Amino acid sequence: MIRLLLAEDQGMMRGALALLLGMEHDMEVVAQVGRGDEIVDAALLARPDVALLDIELPGRSGLDAAADLRTEAPDCRVLILTTFGRPGYLRRAMEAGAAGFLVKDGPVEELAESIRQVLRGETVIDPALAAAALGAGPNPLTGRERDALAAAVDGATIADIAAALHLSESTVRNYLSSAISKTGTRNRMEAVRAARRQGWL
Repeated sequence: MIRLLLAEDQGMMRGALALLLGMEHDMEVVAQVGRGDEIVDAALLARPDVALLDIELPGRSGLDAAADLRTEAPDCRVLILTTFGRPGYLRRAMEAGAAGFLVKDGPVEELAESIRQVLRGETVIDPALAAAALGAGPNPLTGRERDALAAAVDGATIADIAAALHLSESTVRNYLSSAISKTGTRNRMEAVRAARRQGWL
């Protein structure tokens, strides 16, 4: 049996996925979580063969959790299953060690076959998303620029961001200014929106 972990914050969607995948003759859902910061602990406890991770989860993103799983549970293959088919997300998922990236609107039979493929060591990527990612180019933001933008999401002040990131205010201003320039926007909130649209944040 293929042992599965599901990470999805919408309870109804998680339950439906568990039910449908559990009907496959060779699959068993051994763990379900609704938060990103619960993924690694659940994986270490349940020892799944494949983890199906949503991206936008409370506590920690599925992309960050995927990178953690590569270190903490290297035998567990990761398949990102998301509503948001953004090119930047695909690139980040691959960098985090994910074996697959699918959008949620496909049939469950396709998902089940993708799970079997990643378990065989193959990489499975939604074809339309792969084409979009190739055309989009790499993420121009550095890690620190992403951190500064992420900290600015809720309208935090420069001082708040500096305190959260343990940086000086002038350094934070430089990172935000650079991010605004690279996203071709006029201010940090526009930069946040543009970076999110591309899946860079």
